[in-house]
Amino acid sequence: MAKAYIFLANGFEDMEALATRDVLIRGGVETFTVSITDEGFVESSHGVTVLADMSFESYIELAREKDDVMIFPGGMPGTKNLAGCAPLMERMKDHYANGGTVAAICAAPGLVVSQLEGLEGKRFTCFEGFQEPMIGRGAVYTPESVVVDGRLITGRGAGHAINFGLSILSYLKGAESAEKVKGGLML
Repeated sequence: MAKAYIFLANGFEDMEALATRDVLIRGGVETFTVSITDEGFVESSHGVTVLADMSFESYIELAREKDDVMIFPGGMPGTKNLAGCAPLMERMKDHYANGGTVAAICAAPGLVVSQLEGLEGKRFTCFEGFQEPMIGRGAVYTPESVVVDGRLITGRGAGHAINFGLSILSYLKGAESAEKVKGGLML
């Protein structure tokens, strides 16, 4: 069964990482936070310290499936830190090139996802002002809450984090699962 991995760097946006994680867990998706720092603890852009489920080294050692989803929250400087982690970017490129799914929200589509090949014609959304790198790669910007285009899932920003999580859940387990979680959240 597909798993979800949420990558955390110092400066990640709290809601985008943790609300997404919460929604996926409620929907029965095995979900892990992965620290790209040298320590297991990662500090959010708002000063909240989180103990990640695993280190990046542990993630590398796992037997991953192409059905797994790599998730990249926004936040500053977290997104820049993710984008600057060359081994992580290589893993993301390999995962996507081999049929895997990538999900990103806020600044992450522009700074992280824009490093992928094959973005021509792909629809996406992101935080206002971070769309140019994706547009430069031939992707098509739309200011929607969440955009799912094949194996690429993008979200606009922190206020859309729950919808982002629900869209990933729907992608992995179907609309009925997402509706059930949505109802449980009283949305």
